[in-house]
Parts: sequence; C-alpha cells; structure tokens
Amino acid sequence: MTNHVYIATSLDGYIATPEGGLDWLYAVPNPDNDDYGYADFIAGIDAIVMGRKTFEKVMTFDPWPYTKPVFVLSNSLTQLPEAVENKAEKINGDLRKLVQQLSTRGYSNLYIDGGSVIRSFLAEDLIDEMTITRVPVLLGSGIPLFTQLSKTLTFEHYKTEVLSSALVKTQYIRSR
Repeated sequence: MTNHVYIATSLDGYIATPEGGLDWLYAVPNPDNDDYGYADFIAGIDAIVMGRKTFEKVMTFDPWPYTKPVFVLSNSLTQLPEAVENKAEKINGDLRKLVQQLSTRGYSNLYIDGGSVIRSFLAEDLIDEMTITRVPVLLGSGIPLFTQLSKTLTFEHYKTEVLSSALVKTQYIRSR
C-alpha cells in the first residue's frame, strides 16, 4: 500500500485561502493547458481518499473530475448526494484500519487529498510519497498544508522540476 499526496501550495505553505478559495492556483499563465504531470500521476492511482471539505469543493466542478473510486472521509456526512452514486463512498474510522480495508478491497495506491486528511495521515505516519508544487504567490493566510506533528517525519528528495518557468514541483519519498 502506497499513500500519495499530490498538491499545490502557495510560497507561504497554504493550500487554499481562508474561505477555501483556489483562484490563486491560476496565477501563473498556462497557455498550453499543461496538466503538469497530473494525468501521469493519477494513472498510477487506484483510488482517492479525500475529506468532506475537499469533497464539497469538488462537487462544485462540472463535470465530476474523477474516473477513479473516491472515498470521502467524514464523521459529519450521513450520506453522499445521488449525483455521485457509484463514484464516491463515505468512510470513517481509524485511519490505519481504513487503509487496511481499502487494501483488502484491492486498492494499493491511494491519492490522499484535502488539508485535514493529509495532516491526519501524516500524524499517523501513513504518507509514503508527496509531490508538492509551489505556486509563486504569497497568500498571507489560509488553510495550511502542514501543522504541528507529535514526531519528526523524514522524507528523501526524489526529484524537482521547474514548470512554466515559475512552478516548482518537488517529489519526496518517506524515509523509514
């Protein structure tokens, strides 16, 4: 089982504005509509685990952006909208047990998405690889990618690329 993070942050480490806004992601012109490697990344993923807030944001996208199964990690949602029936499933509980259950169901490469879910997986030392793309924008405040951890987690640098002469995409692998 490999758990991956693939996310963009501002220079000051935020993944969204305080209100959850993502418009700043488009600060760098992209005239060729390059996906910056996302299609290659997602091709190697079996399923996506995201939090409720990320799910609610994704629900505003038209059309639904995923072809992979989506698992929405939430303690507050009672059910998901009919529009995502057979596309998304609500899950909750102990993260280690959930990862094991998903593995038993045949999902061995998970994309972990959403700030609080990423931070929860990090707190349980359940992230194996991270790809973080820095966008040259300072937000000043917002939703941080990282917060305090109870222990140090060490990652090895794997690769860094500069995209569109502005974005810095860096891949890390967990050292165990």
